[in-house]
Amino acid sequence: MTMEMILALGILILMIVMIMSDKFAFGAPPILASLLLVVTGLSTVQEAFAGFVNPSVIMVAGFMVVMAGLMKTSLISKVQSSMLKLVNKGGYKSYAFLLVVVMLGASLAGTGSTGYYVLILSLIATIPYNKKMPTSKLMMPLGFATNHPLLPFNVALLYGVTVSVLETAGYTGGISMSKFAVVNFILAIGFLAWSLIAYRLLPDHPITEDSGYSEVAVTTEIVTMPSWKEYSTIAAFILSVIGMMLMNVLGNAAYVIPGLAGAFLLIINVLDFKEVRDNMGAPVILMMAGVIGVADALANSGFTAMIGDIVANSLGTDIHPFLLIFIFALLTSTCATFTGSNMGAVYIFAPIAIATSISLGLNPAAAAIAVVVSGWNGGYMPVDGMPAMILGMGKYKLPQFWLFTVPMYLIRIFALCVGAILMFPVN
Repeated sequence: MTMEMILALGILILMIVMIMSDKFAFGAPPILASLLLVVTGLSTVQEAFAGFVNPSVIMVAGFMVVMAGLMKTSLISKVQSSMLKLVNKGGYKSYAFLLVVVMLGASLAGTGSTGYYVLILSLIATIPYNKKMPTSKLMMPLGFATNHPLLPFNVALLYGVTVSVLETAGYTGGISMSKFAVVNFILAIGFLAWSLIAYRLLPDHPITEDSGYSEVAVTTEIVTMPSWKEYSTIAAFILSVIGMMLMNVLGNAAYVIPGLAGAFLLIINVLDFKEVRDNMGAPVILMMAGVIGVADALANSGFTAMIGDIVANSLGTDIHPFLLIFIFALLTSTCATFTGSNMGAVYIFAPIAIATSISLGLNPAAAAIAVVVSGWNGGYMPVDGMPAMILGMGKYKLPQFWLFTVPMYLIRIFALCVGAILMFPVN
């Protein structure tokens, strides 16, 4: 390894250790890591802090403001009341019902929808502690459930990426979108099965006390607003979600639509400036922005590509196709988890996985699908948007977080690879 690789890896490890220690303010370790990148000469100031002008970070920051406004509407009060009834009822059946409902909602939002997971996590954060069903038992499973559509018909993004990497590698066989959706369904069933099993393993503690971990300024007391303000706030929320969903059509404009919607809520006095400022600068935004510079430095040093080449060269020609696909899915999801770059990890490992499959005389469709989808199914380290929010808003210690997420991760990747092999045979 080169000195640049060693330094970049060392800074990444230091950042992870600081997050694990629970002794630093949430969001502070990535900022310190970014400063170290500049001091060591691995990055310029512009490169190390590129995350603060990253389109996705700006989009999420704007959406956090919109979410804060939505939390003041009676609509959220009604949704919260419905959830409260289930929470107050308590018991395993209510937990299972909530889990299925959130996964059905993800069917409309699509895999990895920022707006949807922020909405669900923010709703859970407003529910008072109840011994019958502690919200600490809901935050992790329901948060990750937003990434698993139970009826996966909205898979256009991942399908498009898969087709793109296959065509780039020279494969022109095409893949069926309906079969691709079935692979995602098998993945969702694997997640659901683990979440139902893990209920008794989840910790029991309050999450609603005031602390630095709160990500959205929400309250269980809904402020009464005039009808026109409520309708305007809901419209701003809908516009933001639609804008993010139409990112491929709208281009750069999609990234700033949530910010414009948040500015609109400030103008009509749904939120005051302090609320806007606090939500745009929430700790999770600092976490998301800070980790991007670290991810870029690791990739620019050549470390990630080096690992991919080593794995490809060491697998040999007699490896079982399932094991080959499983290893590449693990590598891709782990890379995405530690760097926060889903697309980056996919575009590093997918070409290698496809080329390896072709060289072994295998149909590369299954490998491509498993690698692409795995890029959005890491999450066992809280260094990306949703896992970071779940850890912080749920007030989990890292061992508690890992007790749920590590088995979840392995089960999901296994189910994904099984589904890919079943629907797209390699021979």
